[in-house]
Amino acid sequence: MQAVNMFLLVLAALFPIVNPPGSALVFLAMTRGTRPEIRRSLARRVALNAFAVLVGSLLMGALVLQLYGISIPVLQVAGGFIVAISGWELLNEGSHKEVDAPAEGAADPLSQAFYPLTLPLTTGPGTIAVMISLGLSNASHDREDSMIFLFAALLAIAVMAVTIFLAFAYADRLQRLLGPGGTDIAVRISAFILFCLGVQILWSGASVLLASVVHVS
Repeated sequence: MQAVNMFLLVLAALFPIVNPPGSALVFLAMTRGTRPEIRRSLARRVALNAFAVLVGSLLMGALVLQLYGISIPVLQVAGGFIVAISGWELLNEGSHKEVDAPAEGAADPLSQAFYPLTLPLTTGPGTIAVMISLGLSNASHDREDSMIFLFAALLAIAVMAVTIFLAFAYADRLQRLLGPGGTDIAVRISAFILFCLGVQILWSGASVLLASVVHVS
């Protein structure tokens, strides 16, 4: 029961932030014009990248931040700013994002698998901050509880990665179900939520930093 509770805790913490169904429509808009088989290959890469980012954040995130002297609030401010910009641009473009470069000079869509499709679209700073926080909380557990938590967290991350792949790989079916108008509305709503999430992440970090300045002064 302890493992089940920890599994549900990690999954419940990740799902609202990653939001695979909403991110899938944004993914579809950002890969407009890509063949379905390439989009599925891209979805698989994004899912694998997301799994690696989540596991790395859980196990090594706190160590990396400590090594470079970066606090979680600073990570939230910087990452939230990037997420907000991405959401704002997509909010203005909707599902009609155009490719500026000509087709023969266009970049390989698979080269976008990590940035921006994995980071910050799928596993952004909010997700990383949550995983680092969970990793820090796990450090206070005894050895047995720590191993149970680690197993449950890895299982939850694997389930999330599979969900990301399914949502992204078959996002075109959702588009056909919604139709052009419905897809554009859904993409803009998802983009607005992404923008709000970025602002919320930014404010969460900024409020901590401002509080520390006020406390010191």
